[in-house]
Amino acid sequence: MLPNIYEMSQFSNSRMLTTALLFLIIETFFDCAKSAASQAEIDRHLEMGRDLLARGQLSDALTHYHAAVEGDPNNYLTFFKRGTVYLALGKSKFAINDFSRVLELKPDFMAARAQRGQVYLKMGDFENAEIDLMNVLRMDPHNHDINYYYARIDPARDQWALCQDVMQRGDFTTAQALLSQLLEICPWSVEIREARAQAYIRLGDRMAAVSDFRSVNRLSQDSTEGYYKLSKILYDLGDSGAALKEIRECLKLDPEHKDCFPFYKKIKKVDKIHSDAQLALEERRFADCTQYAEKLVKLEPNVPMIVYNGKQLLCSCLVKDEQFTPAVGRCKEALDIYQDPEVMCDRAEALIGAEMYDDAINQYRDALEINDNFQRAKEGIERAQRLQKQAERRDYYKILGVKRSATKQEIVKAYRKAAQKWHPDNFHNDEKKVAEKKFIDIAAAKEVLTDPEKRRQFDAGEDPLDPEATRNGFGGGNHFHHFQHGSPFQFKFHFT
Repeated sequence: MLPNIYEMSQFSNSRMLTTALLFLIIETFFDCAKSAASQAEIDRHLEMGRDLLARGQLSDALTHYHAAVEGDPNNYLTFFKRGTVYLALGKSKFAINDFSRVLELKPDFMAARAQRGQVYLKMGDFENAEIDLMNVLRMDPHNHDINYYYARIDPARDQWALCQDVMQRGDFTTAQALLSQLLEICPWSVEIREARAQAYIRLGDRMAAVSDFRSVNRLSQDSTEGYYKLSKILYDLGDSGAALKEIRECLKLDPEHKDCFPFYKKIKKVDKIHSDAQLALEERRFADCTQYAEKLVKLEPNVPMIVYNGKQLLCSCLVKDEQFTPAVGRCKEALDIYQDPEVMCDRAEALIGAEMYDDAINQYRDALEINDNFQRAKEGIERAQRLQKQAERRDYYKILGVKRSATKQEIVKAYRKAAQKWHPDNFHNDEKKVAEKKFIDIAAAKEVLTDPEKRRQFDAGEDPLDPEATRNGFGGGNHFHHFQHGSPFQFKFHFT
């Protein structure tokens, strides 16, 4: 007998229902297990975050709070905890986002509103700070901390308006002082910090300006735009090396950036020439140094501080190469762009080399007006005064016709040549007396310039063979005094 079709259908439906129920039970079981596991994982991240936060390991704590937020995006306390870590790290914009999310999930959570109001104040957002802090005071009018911060809003707002007015009037010294005070209340304000950076530039304090601009970039969340802007500022300040570093950070974020990439190529070229010139100066390759420096001046004629770098290097190279006359002019060209005490001292060195002692002393004094503790300038004045006095006596370098940077070998060679020329045996009558004087000076020059200690004394403006210097405790006396009134005998010298 064949089975009843209706009974077969009923059996099939019953079986399907049983299977469906079984799958539903299994799925529910796994969902519950997964939920339990997820909650356990979230709790573990929160616990580790709290532990790391207590130990001051903020970045590691932040990683665990990220994981907890991802596991439960509707837990306002998790957002609040992460916001406090952002706050501790100085990441104000991220902290604002988290505190705002907390208030979306729980509008009456006053701790988040109080924190957000304080962050707004530190960011210089006076309007939003006032709204948040006033709302907290409506709920808790006797809150001491909130009253303190709320009372600072109006004075800070007024001082910011005053700063802007003072900047417009060109009083950058006053502006810098007022802005520094204001940044104690609003340390995370991009506008206020950028304004102080501009004031520092106008005051010639480039390092302080750069420091503020770096802070501006960090506050702007290290964006390509921020790196590009910082790089341009550093370049305009003449710091091509630092500019190159910042533009590379931009290219890490976007290798094809339309502004950063072409600017990178330009900075790289300029920095290479600048570095080559500096290396040539260090290695005493003065001709190469001069060539690179001239090239640097011509490469960026519309960027004054890059031109300054080139002229400053020209100044140093020419002074070191003892080309004093052109050095005086090149140093002046650099100083016309930027009044650097170091360059003033380089120019003073060139003036000394050109025997313009009064001008050299005045240039050193100009350097001291900028930095009254500048030891190089103080020592330079004393040296220039000694050399000015010494110029009235013998100049051993001139006697042998050598540079002040001459080596011992060059000095001995020059001595031999001069001694042969002026040997008294080659002259007669009155000319012999002149030759004797010349020969004495030549021998004295060789003695002083081949003796490291005597040469050091002479370079410091003291003549170690001067009897007067000997009486004052300097040098070793004049070993040739017995020649100075003529010589009754024939000279027989060995040129060693």
